[in-house]
Amino acid sequence: MEDNDKLTFIDLFCGIGGFHQALTSNNCICTLACDIDKNCQKVYKENFKMNVESDIKKLDTAKILDTDIICGGFPCQAFSNAGKKNTFKDDRGLLFDEIIRIVNAKKPRFLFLENVKHILKVGNGEVIKYIKQSIKDSGYHLQLFIISPHQYGIPQQRERVFFVCIRNDIYNGTDIVLPPKIIDCKFNDFLENTNDIDPKYFINGDLLKCLTAWDEIIKQFEVGEKISPCIMINEAYNNHTQEQYDSYAKWRKEYITKNKPLIRKYQSEFDIWYEKHRDILKKRVIYGKLEWQVGKIKPNDSIFNYFIQIRQSGIRVRKAKYFPTLVAIGQIPIYGKEKRYITPKECARLQSFPNDFKIQDNDRNAYKQFGNSVNVDNVSTIVKATFNHYHIQD
Repeated sequence: MEDNDKLTFIDLFCGIGGFHQALTSNNCICTLACDIDKNCQKVYKENFKMNVESDIKKLDTAKILDTDIICGGFPCQAFSNAGKKNTFKDDRGLLFDEIIRIVNAKKPRFLFLENVKHILKVGNGEVIKYIKQSIKDSGYHLQLFIISPHQYGIPQQRERVFFVCIRNDIYNGTDIVLPPKIIDCKFNDFLENTNDIDPKYFINGDLLKCLTAWDEIIKQFEVGEKISPCIMINEAYNNHTQEQYDSYAKWRKEYITKNKPLIRKYQSEFDIWYEKHRDILKKRVIYGKLEWQVGKIKPNDSIFNYFIQIRQSGIRVRKAKYFPTLVAIGQIPIYGKEKRYITPKECARLQSFPNDFKIQDNDRNAYKQFGNSVNVDNVSTIVKATFNHYHIQD
């Protein structure tokens, strides 16, 4: 296909280029990219050989070329379930209006936008109501899709909402239909060879000592035992007075109450175990909290059979059928079976970037960038379905 026949797109809030990767693989050409993050700008330029504008608010629509598509994963921090959900009180929540400003000036055929699923609920529904009305007022028909990589053969559970907007004059009155879901995920295909992984990704020191301690008590429980959603073991041994207990927050008292039956049932085991591991369990507040989210105890169960995330709320243990959602605020998943963090290269695979994609050298930045990115395959699935529905590039 000649370049003149290809659709053009503007990549707003482009990050490291998830939309770019998906749209160029569907025979589109990027004419402008914009993102305020300097580290993302460097990665984008290195991979796609184009400069990235730094501030969407400073984009002059008179100088922007006409375009067929505008895409963007607009900032979700103001809407995310993991954040403080400040919605329109957060300036980042108003950046959606910048997209609409450019849309109204350029009137592209299609908009492909993405955000966290929770955007549908925050602000008592006022946020999504505002977004829908803005899209409608701009002259577009909106269709929403909620999809996750794990529904299409990629073992990461990451539900996101995609906004597919069709300009009213080309909207054909029928809904776009996504292809059938792919149930089977080849989990091991997304893992690096253990022997090739840098030793820095393997857990050690206090963290390994702490997880090994929790694994020890897990092995004391009977098969079929139901563990409280969060064992706050230091609370069980802090010898608080009734007066102190009465002063605790409601959530704290509820967890203490929920923990009591399990601790009483295994009192002697807990006493011996806690005395042995008290120092490490009290070294950090989170070390004394275990969020067991993998159901009842199974034969030969172990904390290392699962994924583990170190969160502000404690040590979270999750099923290992899918990788946990990659996020931008740390909490890098630990692959328990190999007692290591997943690597940036594995994150790239889970976000469907190609193997030759050039990754940020700084691990902290790389994890953040992939956690913020759209999933390339999910975007491509939606783009292909839209193009097929409207007989684009037939």
